[in-house]
Amino acid sequence: MKVSIIIPVYNEINVLDQVMERVLQAPLPDGMEREIIVVDDGSTDGTTELLKQYHETPLVVVHHSQVNFGKGAALRIGIANATGDFILVQDGDMEYDPNDWVRVLTPLAIGAATVVYGSRFQGRPKGMKFANWLANKILTGATNLLYGAEITDEATAYKAFRADVLASIRLRCIRFEFCPEVTAKVRRMGHVIHEVPISYNARGVLEGKKIRWQDGVEALWTLLRYRWGTMEQPLPARRPPSTASTANARAARSI
Repeated sequence: MKVSIIIPVYNEINVLDQVMERVLQAPLPDGMEREIIVVDDGSTDGTTELLKQYHETPLVVVHHSQVNFGKGAALRIGIANATGDFILVQDGDMEYDPNDWVRVLTPLAIGAATVVYGSRFQGRPKGMKFANWLANKILTGATNLLYGAEITDEATAYKAFRADVLASIRLRCIRFEFCPEVTAKVRRMGHVIHEVPISYNARGVLEGKKIRWQDGVEALWTLLRYRWGTMEQPLPARRPPSTASTANARAARSI
């Protein structure tokens, strides 16, 4: 079994080395191997140059974009180039602990789930501001009301999927709409979202947190928008590109 760990990165030069060290060493369920796909989303702070040291690192593939499209677009690039049986989203900061991977991936590995979310609210989220806590509760409540999801944390970054589940849906997210869009679509397809508790250590705007209140409004609209209407068919499968730059260019053109 192989898991593709997708790390969207934008201007994370202060913490990226620490993140990469942790993801290269983090434990996995028995019998599972990893590939790490880092998508540099048009960074301007030196992150692009820092990532050059990983170009020859085994298990690591780095994609560079000349333009800052957004987290959702970066994740779509990563998903399009993943070769694993499972796909796990890992933020490029220190809020989430890769030591929780075993807990998140085990239900997939043993065939007990097709979609797994790591819930911050089944554990104890450290440092989360009240405004962020409230926004999370509103989005989770809306998800449960609209989609009968019965989850506790819709906006968690730790989302893991069987690869064929993501291959069967068409994503259109650009910025932070990935979470509500993928949640809406997997629920529309009838997948049960399995939750496990994870740890969480929130960071603030001064430490590099990029999500804003406008993104919360967009997330709520995304949940509403995808509740009704015809589900789009996924794009036809493409042959794996020969280079990372080609993969990035093709994915960017589809955004």
